[in-house]
Amino acid sequence: MNTTFDTGSVTLKIDGKSRVFDINDPILPDWVEKAALSSGDHPYDKKLKQDQYETELRTLQIELVKVQYWLQATGGRVMALFEGRDAAGKGGTIHAILSYMNPRSARNVALTKPSETEQGQWYFQRYISRFPGSGEFVLFDRSWYNRAVVEPVMGFCTQAQYEHFMEQVPRFEKLIQQDNIHFFKFWLDIGQEMQIKRFHDRRHDPLKIWKLSPMDIAALNRWDDYTKKRDRMLKETHTKEAPWTVVRANDKRRAHLNTIRHLLLSLDYTDKDLNAIGTIDDKILGKPSSIL
Repeated sequence: MNTTFDTGSVTLKIDGKSRVFDINDPILPDWVEKAALSSGDHPYDKKLKQDQYETELRTLQIELVKVQYWLQATGGRVMALFEGRDAAGKGGTIHAILSYMNPRSARNVALTKPSETEQGQWYFQRYISRFPGSGEFVLFDRSWYNRAVVEPVMGFCTQAQYEHFMEQVPRFEKLIQQDNIHFFKFWLDIGQEMQIKRFHDRRHDPLKIWKLSPMDIAALNRWDDYTKKRDRMLKETHTKEAPWTVVRANDKRRAHLNTIRHLLLSLDYTDKDLNAIGTIDDKILGKPSSIL
């Protein structure tokens, strides 16, 4: 595939320095590669070995199957939102969770932009229609939090719509918790250089290029704007009823494992094996105040 982005070359401000990056150039600049793998966003010097990762992941996936049996037996409901910048690894994390769960009652929701009809509805309405029913396990690859970060940064909503959303969302999520849905919110956090590296990987991989859009490239120069909106979102919507969990997602393998551990440790399901689950790595996952 020979897709070329007309706006492929951008000048970025990174750590006070101007850097020119051309996503159409097949050679990734050295400064991107080095910074992506050595920054504070990547707390370990080395990746987790593939065989160790696969062994640990399989053990955790067995526990997820137990969760599904428990939900079906009790009628319980689980719902988790996965948010983060583009290329943060939301889809990969969701895939690691759902791979061996029965798709009849465990599903992913990844909505496209709202239709004309949906634009005239209450903002939360199209998400509510995808909420879990009895015995279901539902994950959202992006959610209503588009309006907290992406939409205001990219000009897809008005300031009044944004402020109205920020006022409503804590009350909306309190209702979710009060209806006894096991509710989780994950923010997958990556560094700027890692985002650039992953964009570059997508641009030059014919199997992944569909994941990259011109809007992704346009967003590269708005890193600080995204950060400001993210910080306000976490501050105002991290509540007792619906807390955020932040995951350092530069390290994909450890991010996947610790996200699943957090889910499992938070649910009181039948035949839960704490030794199999293990403990959370607090260098990778924790509250917003401890990770960011």
